[in-house]
Amino acid sequence: MTAFVLALLAGGLVGLALGSLGAGGSILAVPALIYLLGFSPTEATTAGLIIVIATSLTALLAHARAGTVHWRAGLLFAAAGLPPAAAAALLSTHIPSAVLTLAFAALAVLAGLRMLRRRTPSESATASAPRAAGAGAALGAVTGFLGVGGGFLAVPALVAALAVPMSAAVGTSLLVIIANALVALAARASTEVSLDWALIMPFVATAVLGAWDGKRLSRKVSPATLQRAFGTLLLAVAVTMGIGALV
Repeated sequence: MTAFVLALLAGGLVGLALGSLGAGGSILAVPALIYLLGFSPTEATTAGLIIVIATSLTALLAHARAGTVHWRAGLLFAAAGLPPAAAAALLSTHIPSAVLTLAFAALAVLAGLRMLRRRTPSESATASAPRAAGAGAALGAVTGFLGVGGGFLAVPALVAALAVPMSAAVGTSLLVIIANALVALAARASTEVSLDWALIMPFVATAVLGAWDGKRLSRKVSPATLQRAFGTLLLAVAVTMGIGALV
């Protein structure tokens, strides 16, 4: 199977996860780029930012039309994450591949366990500026360092720190993710990271299309079933990456 076809298939899977769950798609992109398409961890995390921006922007437009984006809360949350996103993006290009892979595997374990637990964030919290600043900075650092959107972290953080209702948390998290990813990508632009656009572009195209199919899938399959399936997949990916980095 050619790399081009693999890019199409991997992009479709990433989009399917993003469209059906509103999170978790980008965290599948980096291992797909490494193990299916032969990218180095640094190249994969940089390409991951491009994929995050494209897919999240598509989803954000749909949420904006539905009126489920809290723009002010999202921009305030994102502002705290921009400096850490830029700093972490620059730092990651100097980290050994094995360490970067292990860090990503740990994040995939966290994401997989959160999906398997299927806990809905409580909406009883009140807005807190210190909590919002801390959570925003942490999310920015994760996005910049590992090239993922971190929607599974952003949604509960927005609910807990800024009292954003769950009905608007996913749409608002996309705004935060895009802002962080843009800054991280701009920071990495100054480093010498080569990207294979012939594989990235078909990956992005099918990811965007897959996101629309994911929305339709979410109406036919229960959220709990989807979360279990993707959570199990993430744990398997994490184990594979961890073993690969240590061997």
